Amino acid sequence: MNPIRTTLAGAALLTLAACASTEPAAPADPPPPAASPEVAAMYGAMDDNGHHIPAVDPNLLTGDKARRVVDYWTDERPGTIIVDPHARYLYQVQRGNKAMRYTVAVGAAGYGFTGEAHIPYQRDWPSWKPTDNMVATQPELYGPVEAGLEGGPDNPMGARALYLHNSGGDTFYRIHGTMDPASIGRSDTAGCIRLFNQDIIHLAEQTGSMTKVIVLSEAESGKGTVPPRQPLPQPAMMAAS
Repeated sequence: MNPIRTTLAGAALLTLAACASTEPAAPADPPPPAASPEVAAMYGAMDDNGHHIPAVDPNLLTGDKARRVVDYWTDERPGTIIVDPHARYLYQVQRGNKAMRYTVAVGAAGYGFTGEAHIPYQRDWPSWKPTDNMVATQPELYGPVEAGLEGGPDNPMGARALYLHNSGGDTFYRIHGTMDPASIGRSDTAGCIRLFNQDIIHLAEQTGSMTKVIVLSEAESGKGTVPPRQPLPQPAMMAAS
């Protein structure tokens, strides 16, 4: 487009706008809060087993990131955990075609297991040790903590960890908290399935020993979110990091 013509057209529009009204512009409405007071209270600061958990920044709770009860159709028993790593959600089945839905973060290990498992035990504020592969591929990051870390706010496992086993024993697949709340809803390089610390505490309180866990494959993503015999929705992937 001719730049002179563009400039003249812009000037004409400004002139027309100036002539349209001489009344002062109405004050802009204040921006809506990033999260409702109810949601902000769910993710407020808390103390747990001698550790302080900071409040989640309300700006990280926009959209559908806060836990909530949703419609969910499945024949699985109430209490069953269904992980959809490709949609970045975890569901705990409730009665009446409902489930409590949590937003999760998914690392590379989070895509490494599909199928059924169970939770023989969980740990509060678990310790953590990087794998040999993590140390070998990113020695500058994991070398200083090669010996492992005790549980605490700076531990990547967060406030709780649910350990998944199947007929072959430990799957090395974990559902756990995080030291990085900004990662929730995203996909990055490390970890399995991570929740806000407030959410993993809430989930752990509702989860008994030997709870069944189902991890969906990419082809199954969205299963349960529509009534039976309806086509699965296209995966609604959240922003990746």
